[in-house]
Amino acid sequence: MALTPCSSTSFINKKERKNYRTHDDISSMICFAKINPPSYNLKAKSYNQEVQFLNPNMEEKEKFHMLTSGTHSNNSSSTKVPVFVMLPLDTISIGGNMNKPRAMNASLMALKGAGVEGVMVDCWWGLVEKDGPLKYNWEGYDELVKMVQANGLKLQVVMSFHQCGGNVGDSCSIPLPPWVLEEISKNPDIVYTDRSGRRNPEYISLGCDQLPVLRGRTPIQVYTDYMRSFREKFKNYLGDVIVEIQVGMGPCGELRYPSYPESNGTWRFPGIGEFQCYDKYMKASLAASAHAMGKESWGRGGPHDSGQYNQFPEETGFFKKDGTWNSEYGQFFLEWYSRKLLEHGDNILASAEGIFKGTGCKLSGKVAGIHWHYNTRSHAAELTAGYYNTRNKDGYLPIARMFAKRGVVFNFTCMEMRDGEQPHSANCSPEGLVRQVKNATRNVGVELAGENALERYDGGGYAQVLSTSRADSGNGLSAFTYLRLNKRLFEPENWRNLVEFVKNMSEGGSTRLPECDSSRTDLYVRFVKQTHAKRTTEVAVV
Repeated sequence: MALTPCSSTSFINKKERKNYRTHDDISSMICFAKINPPSYNLKAKSYNQEVQFLNPNMEEKEKFHMLTSGTHSNNSSSTKVPVFVMLPLDTISIGGNMNKPRAMNASLMALKGAGVEGVMVDCWWGLVEKDGPLKYNWEGYDELVKMVQANGLKLQVVMSFHQCGGNVGDSCSIPLPPWVLEEISKNPDIVYTDRSGRRNPEYISLGCDQLPVLRGRTPIQVYTDYMRSFREKFKNYLGDVIVEIQVGMGPCGELRYPSYPESNGTWRFPGIGEFQCYDKYMKASLAASAHAMGKESWGRGGPHDSGQYNQFPEETGFFKKDGTWNSEYGQFFLEWYSRKLLEHGDNILASAEGIFKGTGCKLSGKVAGIHWHYNTRSHAAELTAGYYNTRNKDGYLPIARMFAKRGVVFNFTCMEMRDGEQPHSANCSPEGLVRQVKNATRNVGVELAGENALERYDGGGYAQVLSTSRADSGNGLSAFTYLRLNKRLFEPENWRNLVEFVKNMSEGGSTRLPECDSSRTDLYVRFVKQTHAKRTTEVAVV
């Protein structure tokens, strides 16, 4: 996600039982709104959010990065696009068991009836290997896999090597394994660090990928052992029930640096973020690269004029219109910074390729949809995240080539966003960004899949996904994963919209949903002044 609000949810507060295939039990729990399909009945009450959008009067900057639509790919506009639904972040509890299994089973039954292909779940490193190195607990995930299979659905599994908590929408906290946190306390340089020395514990720094900093193992070895253990545990389901492994490669599971952390108010939309290259391992790598270039002074740290998290490009010397980003030094630094990220992704994907080859599972990797400041020359927010994408350079083509080399699906966010929904002052263009990614993936022949970045229930968001799923402007989508399963999704109007959307994606037809946001959704991140009382939603138990 790049910006993915998450919702941990409990549907029904009743005593749990594991005989979740009993139809009478399900009928006594919850019924869904009668829609064709499916034939369920839902009663819900909600107190909707009241939001007031700010209207900043800042001069709109010049638009530089316009991309023309590409030719049609092999994906025609009528191709069926299977829809998956993300499960709550806390589907598996801290204790390793499934949360609310009866409620989950009822939800899976409803999703199956709605025509959904399957669901996606985060397989948290901090839960599975929390008891010590190489001590894995897959119990809760085993129960989930069997439940998904019993409901005739498919499963996408995310190898989540990052912390849950501290990013947009994170609604629960799942830190890295305790034994890893112990190693971080002994050696803080194994996590990403910004220029002011602020440490970020949500993901291990790629600077130490090949160093035995985790009790004698390198981070890459730890991730490899984890994926191998998963393969052995679920080998009988791979390629049949478990159809995709999404390999986490950074914060939020995305291939990027943690350049815009929300925790403790560090960053807020639409700030440019900061470079994350100040742990001792990253600094040593930068110094070595500068030495190899014969430019010793370039290796003494990141750019001194790149500003702070919440600034705009024109407020900095590095990112402004004719700033340092376009100098010889700037090009050297950005090449090094983005290359390190690509090498990190390639190392992890190479391991995943070796482990899951021949299992019948697709591999995928997630790239963040950083659309703010896209209409400026420097694309500052993308640069700090590690995507060397500017007016003069395509930063997504190298990522697409790396994914293609490993046979990995390119998963991209913000498929539901429209330019007109964004604040002018932030120079956003999610539509332009999606076009660029579609063209890059088409050019190298890599499969493209999508997600919505923000929680949306309205016809306008679904209509935009339908539009971007087609091949008219580059690569068509091979699959779409909807964020996220929660109580609000089952409110009558929202459920009708989802069912209609799934039907349209299946048929490749034009949407009949209204082209508007009927749900008063926050359409862009942290640019909304919320003046509402706490909203509650009650699902009636029939």
